[in-house]
Amino acid sequence: MGDRWHIEVDRSVCIGSAQCVHHASVAFRLDAARQSRPTDPETDANEEILAAAESCPVEAIVIRVLGSGEPVFPPEE
Repeated sequence: MGDRWHIEVDRSVCIGSAQCVHHASVAFRLDAARQSRPTDPETDANEEILAAAESCPVEAIVIRVLGSGEPVFPPEE
């Protein structure tokens, strides 16, 4: 992949399903309120993080290319 990503979790949407933690436990943690947070909002692109975003039942995870802001997930329609 080669890109660097900026990861955000929309906490107003997150329901704490922990699917992101299941798919990418290094990249996501649940806080005391059982909502997801990225462990590091700026990271190298990787398939585990993308799988975590895709598995979120409410699409609370937003991934953009660092610098350009180009959307990775969810894709623009």
